[in-house]
Amino acid sequence: MTMTSPAIINTDSGKNRSTENFPVGSLLIRPDLRIHVHAFYNFARAADDISDHPLLDPAEKVRRLNRFAQVLGDAGATDVPSAAAMRESLHATRITSQHCLDLLTAFKRDATQLRYSDWDDLIDYCRYSAAPVGRHVLALHGIGATAWEANDALCNALQIINHIQDCADDYRQLDRVYIPQDMLAQYGGNTAELAHTKCTRGLRLTLDAMLDKLQPMLVEARKLSPQVTDARLKAETAIICVLAEKLVALLRKRDPLCDNVKLSKLSVAGAVIKGMIRAWL
Repeated sequence: MTMTSPAIINTDSGKNRSTENFPVGSLLIRPDLRIHVHAFYNFARAADDISDHPLLDPAEKVRRLNRFAQVLGDAGATDVPSAAAMRESLHATRITSQHCLDLLTAFKRDATQLRYSDWDDLIDYCRYSAAPVGRHVLALHGIGATAWEANDALCNALQIINHIQDCADDYRQLDRVYIPQDMLAQYGGNTAELAHTKCTRGLRLTLDAMLDKLQPMLVEARKLSPQVTDARLKAETAIICVLAEKLVALLRKRDPLCDNVKLSKLSVAGAVIKGMIRAWL
């Protein structure tokens, strides 16, 4: 078995659960499962930090991400701590490693693909980058593929919301654009406009069209909470749906090129109350 220094594999962006848009292993999650949600998040965060590292070339990113997959399947490997911890979590919960491997597929795509040709291309990326997160959490709660359609709609919508929020930084720092190229062309925009200090008309129309496409996804996402039997997760999924709806509304009003499009504490509190009510109506 070949061992590699953790310092050679891992990078650190400084991001953590507290910096995310949506709850990650929050107090609503059952205490006995929270440690496993955190293990999954730490695994995803560490892999994502590699794919987003501005100084690593694509081949090196892929090499490091492949090592994550190897450690998941090697009981003696410890050189990628987050992957080793994830391996132990999978062993304890008897959950498939496929959700982790799907995430790695997305992160390797991030390392090698900088543009998305159309909406279907973007959704295919989200199938690997976002949907596995919810699928894994559902599996921890004993919920299977019957809930995947609503789960995937919610997770994919959350991912695209994040893409729109971060569209300027992704382009300026990584030359990565998740806005479908055909939609940009349709509305007379181009990727170079992401370097501007405010949205051009073409870019604004494109973002609005993307937000329009999220609406039916959020309608489907609202079907997830009723399929969840665990009271804590039922409430959390309903709250996340409300947060997503609020962010979509905010993104219609704010310019992600010049504004930090985040919900206020008051708005988040309102989403929690509305989500709790929705979960039990």
